[in-house]
Amino acid sequence: MLPVDRQEQILVWLEKEGTLRVSDISTRLGVSEMTVYRDLKPLMDKNKIQKTSNGISTITNHAIPSSNCIYCLKPATSRRSVQLVKKDHTIEHACCPHCGLLRYGDIKEEVVQILCHDFLTDVTISGKTATYLVDADLNLNCCHPQVIAFESNKLARQFQTGFGGQIHNFQQAISVISNEMQGPDCCKD
Repeated sequence: MLPVDRQEQILVWLEKEGTLRVSDISTRLGVSEMTVYRDLKPLMDKNKIQKTSNGISTITNHAIPSSNCIYCLKPATSRRSVQLVKKDHTIEHACCPHCGLLRYGDIKEEVVQILCHDFLTDVTISGKTATYLVDADLNLNCCHPQVIAFESNKLARQFQTGFGGQIHNFQQAISVISNEMQGPDCCKD
């Protein structure tokens, strides 16, 4: 089966089922997951499908309100929200660093800047230079693993002393969160 045929089949399945996991598509088509990702990329580039916390789904004609998270659709209005500024000058909003970092990992070629807020001071900071505390023992009622952004490594370490968790830089945090995304409940409260 040619890539274009596989892409058409994927779209047919998504229209019927709404959401599919890459592993399910791989099994159904009898190809590797890497092949599926290669087939999905042109569909994502054409805005026909999108990555979600549950897998891949079609993009509906209903626009997501800009006050909702682009990744998990929760309200993105808290002081933990993250903004991704894209090359086309559009801005995507995420409810927290967890979703912001995951979304950045999905579309990093399109992003010129990622902004978040220091958890303690609420100052706007660059997401690329922030220090992230992952999985602290603090219930923020947001996505899991919880991710908290800090402007300085020193503040993150002081906060870690009281609440635990692991400290990571930008790239490490993306990797850690992506690895933990294997479970179905990653963006559940």
